[in-house]
Amino acid sequence: MSGAASAAAGSKFQQFMNHPAGPKTVFFWAPMMKWCLVAAGLKDLARPADKLSVPQNLALTATGFIWVRYSFVITPVNYSLAAVNFFVGSTGLGQLARAWYFQRTGKDPVLEKFTEYKQAAPTAA
Repeated sequence: MSGAASAAAGSKFQQFMNHPAGPKTVFFWAPMMKWCLVAAGLKDLARPADKLSVPQNLALTATGFIWVRYSFVITPVNYSLAAVNFFVGSTGLGQLARAWYFQRTGKDPVLEKFTEYKQAAPTAA
């Protein structure tokens, strides 16, 4: 790489590293760790709807969407935090909808889809 190209790349990297919400700060690492909540919410899709915790998912939904708003008013504005909180709120809302639908109809279409997939998967002989 030429001297000018490496200097530009180095300066972009330095800008990233020294950004107010960069990897040297909690503003970077907190959203990275919070993706585990999204993964846990997605993992709960395999759980029967009657076993979902409504208070827990209500709390995840509320805090997720409240923190989306907060992410835009803090300094520095943290788009990564806003994104992860949007997905935390969305997974909580999805699980609440699942629990509500199950209480209303007694059916869990998400679990039915998982069951169909497991039955259709080939078994090792």
